[in-house]
Amino acid sequence: MTRKTKEFISAGVANVIIIIFGVVMLYPVIWLIMASFKQGTQIFSDPSLLPKTWTIQNYIEGWKGIGIVGFGAFIRNSFFVCIMCVIFNAIFCSITAYAFGRLKFAGRNIWFAIMMITLMLPNHVTTIPRYIIFRMFGWINTYLPLVMPKIFATDAFFIFLLVQFIRGLPTDLDESARIDGCGKFGIYLKIILPLSIPALITTVLFTFLWTWDDFFNQLLYLNSPEMYTVPMGLRLFIDASGISSWGAMFAMSVVSLLPSFILFFTLQKYFVQGIATTGMKG
Repeated sequence: MTRKTKEFISAGVANVIIIIFGVVMLYPVIWLIMASFKQGTQIFSDPSLLPKTWTIQNYIEGWKGIGIVGFGAFIRNSFFVCIMCVIFNAIFCSITAYAFGRLKFAGRNIWFAIMMITLMLPNHVTTIPRYIIFRMFGWINTYLPLVMPKIFATDAFFIFLLVQFIRGLPTDLDESARIDGCGKFGIYLKIILPLSIPALITTVLFTFLWTWDDFFNQLLYLNSPEMYTVPMGLRLFIDASGISSWGAMFAMSVVSLLPSFILFFTLQKYFVQGIATTGMKG
């Protein structure tokens, strides 16, 4: 057996193993999609993956929501919250990262270390203090507790990601811009920001996905069904009394996955580039 043959066989075996693992990992998603086209009585009683009788009734019923509020309202609410969080995170995290990565000021290393420590702080530790503060502000049952913290660049992970990327950019560009008359903000706006697009897209993607899937914070601060987002809307299909609309919930779960899939596959090239270059330049 020649060397090329051995390499071909080993590559083929590796690909088969990867495909098997991929199918195993994707099986729950495939089952969810197939179950959304089954009749309500067949979802758990029929063990087969493919529906015996295909129906789109689950999507029709699910889109109606809970009667008072349609599921389209939940999607609009989620998009509003996600877009605001994405915009604020991209702007203010990049500005903060530029300050840590390029500017020299008193206590820079200390403040950066304090920020990094917050990464190790469990989110649930700050839940009660945050709730008390937002209740004092009168922000309960509004989107402000979900959006306003982004203005203060509270997501240390994204700041760290952008700092590592910015530190890898040549400082000669800054010197050239200063000679041409650019100030510190001009350097950020005209030099750093355009070159940081891959890392910014990674920030945008993660912010959108984490906000879109966030259930705990939305459950904590939102009380009115009219303001519910997608995770809260899906929860309404499950009745504690035992009468649950599983078919409608599965159908709307599939619908709620579409924005994440579309965004991820659209920005996949830039996302991988941002992660890879940040890792190499860290």
